[in-house]
Amino acid sequence: MEPLRLAELLAGLSLVADIGMGLSPGEAGRAAILAMELADLAAADDPSDVYYTTLMQHVGCTGYAHEAAAMLGGDEIAVKRAAVRTDFGSPRDILLGYLPHLAPAAGMLTRVRAAGTAAIRAGEIVEGYSRANCEVAAQTAERVGLGHGVQAALLDVYEQWNRKGGPRGTGGEAIAQPARIAQVAVTASLFHTLGGREAALEAVRRRAGAALDPGLVELVCLQSGRVLAVLETGDPLSAAVKAEPGPLMRIYEFGLDRVCRAFGDAVDLKTPLHHGHAAGVAELAAATGRKLGLADQEIALIRRAGYVHDLGRAAVPNGVWEHRGPLSWAQQEQVRLHPHYSERVLARCGPLSELAPTAGAHHERLDGSGYHRQLRAGGLGTAARVLATADAFQAMTQVRAHRPAHSLEEAAGILAQEALVGRLDADVVAAVLEVAGRPAKAVRQPRPAGLTERQVEVLRLVAQGLSNPKIAERLVISRRTAEHHVQEVYARIGVSSRAGAALFAMQHDLLKDG
Repeated sequence: MEPLRLAELLAGLSLVADIGMGLSPGEAGRAAILAMELADLAAADDPSDVYYTTLMQHVGCTGYAHEAAAMLGGDEIAVKRAAVRTDFGSPRDILLGYLPHLAPAAGMLTRVRAAGTAAIRAGEIVEGYSRANCEVAAQTAERVGLGHGVQAALLDVYEQWNRKGGPRGTGGEAIAQPARIAQVAVTASLFHTLGGREAALEAVRRRAGAALDPGLVELVCLQSGRVLAVLETGDPLSAAVKAEPGPLMRIYEFGLDRVCRAFGDAVDLKTPLHHGHAAGVAELAAATGRKLGLADQEIALIRRAGYVHDLGRAAVPNGVWEHRGPLSWAQQEQVRLHPHYSERVLARCGPLSELAPTAGAHHERLDGSGYHRQLRAGGLGTAARVLATADAFQAMTQVRAHRPAHSLEEAAGILAQEALVGRLDADVVAAVLEVAGRPAKAVRQPRPAGLTERQVEVLRLVAQGLSNPKIAERLVISRRTAEHHVQEVYARIGVSSRAGAALFAMQHDLLKDG
């Protein structure tokens, strides 16, 4: 197989960040196109770093979803949608443009509470979101093969020129140049989408010298005809791929698994309830395919579809995924749409487009009772049947908001019943249960980053979202000792947020013992 262009993969997958941020599809692509014009005008040191930093800027948008949803009424996507439009240096913009748009679908009492919490804890929320986003984006960039320049710039994308508000307190020209260009490009592109050229220019001017590099803003204003004209394209994803500067980055077929898993893990970060789900489905589905004697090419397709089958979860607020009681009709509709979003993202990602039908069918059932298309047996090939069964089994053995995890025996019984009534393929169910029921040989491997067994235990609890007092209670230690353990873990693995720790645990398969 000929090597693929990495830009084709990442431009298509940038739609995950767009839907996770509540932005128009293609927003990351539009920003990358603009960033290339600005990089040329500014004689950027490394245009490639600028390009990939801009394209990947919001890929960590799921990192603080759990915390934001808990504090602000359950709809963290609305929070992010409002935040990216807000000039946090302007009290008026915060009062009129940010607070009223939190939890828009909730009742008045929830909206008032969300606004009150946001007003009181605004600094904590902005710092927590930006720190988590930066760390997740930088780790994801490393996993997909992007260099140190992009990783370093992604850690800076929420720093501010005036040193006020960034998670690391960097400012001015100490902010990596690709990050400064990406900041201006993202702001100009977003407001151009919202209100055209004048809105874009007004937005960057207001932020010049505060959040944004004033020299770069001046370039945009002086050359607005050239810079903003590139945004007026019919297909931003195709244009973004064409805008990639040379030398073009390539990825071989074996690297597709790495990219697919990186994005699947990033979406699973939305809630601790889903940590490791996509990777677990992928490995179980691939093992099932081997058990059924499928060809290597089909097994590879099933594994990759497993890694990315839930990308569409990014479009659904955490208030739905973490809802403890029965879902309302509206919430059920949101859940039923997430395979559609997965399918649409993959369909627009050229190198992964062949995965779209299989990934989009992971909740279909043979009798037509599934979603989102209500396909029946005749419309579901072997790959789709394997993925659906592996997904069902993996989900049953994980905790969900409305129930505890099922034991392997309980999950096996439920799957067998689903096969008996004709919803799941009986042969596939038998293969999944044989593969899942065979315990792996316990071999103690050295822990990554030199973590001790106790530190791995602490890491798992951090990833679950437990506070230091809760970790102390769970481990029967003092709060101070728990805090010390958490800080030691953070230092060893090189992160400073729960999201960064959780992603590290997912990447290194540390979420489950043995």
